[in-house]
Amino acid sequence: MRKPDVARDTGQPSSWIANRKFSKRTYGIGEFFVDISFLTKNVRNVRRVMREKRIPSAFRERLMLSVTSVYGCRYCCWLHTREALRSGVEQEEIAGLLTGSMDNCPEDEAIALLYAQHWADSDARPDPEAVGRLDEAYGAEKAEAINLILRMIRVGNLSGNTWDRLLSRISRGRWGK
Repeated sequence: MRKPDVARDTGQPSSWIANRKFSKRTYGIGEFFVDISFLTKNVRNVRRVMREKRIPSAFRERLMLSVTSVYGCRYCCWLHTREALRSGVEQEEIAGLLTGSMDNCPEDEAIALLYAQHWADSDARPDPEAVGRLDEAYGAEKAEAINLILRMIRVGNLSGNTWDRLLSRISRGRWGK
């Protein structure tokens, strides 16, 4: 008797896995080089933002988790959850951020965290009104630092998702979920 053609992990027919589309946002080759070029040209500012306390580490991790909630990179989720816990962010707040909720976040960070989600949703092309609100709420210098942080996490998220898409394709859907 012949064994049914069923995928190991899902119980679905193997053809279902082979035909399944990878649904997370990934990089196009041009986009990747635009983002890397931007960060390379701004490496001095990136180092300054990461070194200085203008954006405290807990706030930075909340921003990173807000973007990760949109892009869904499993590697960024794991890494920034760990870093958020190390910087004092509570588990309930992290869980909320990863589902897109700002309920447990500090009130003074809400505008930036909502902006981060919008920024990722709009594929790094936020509405000018949102940019204006960010500048108004935090000042131009801090808003610039927030945008640098968002660009860094975009590179991480989209690179991780692109890697997973490659794994998914070469394994016919068994890896890179």
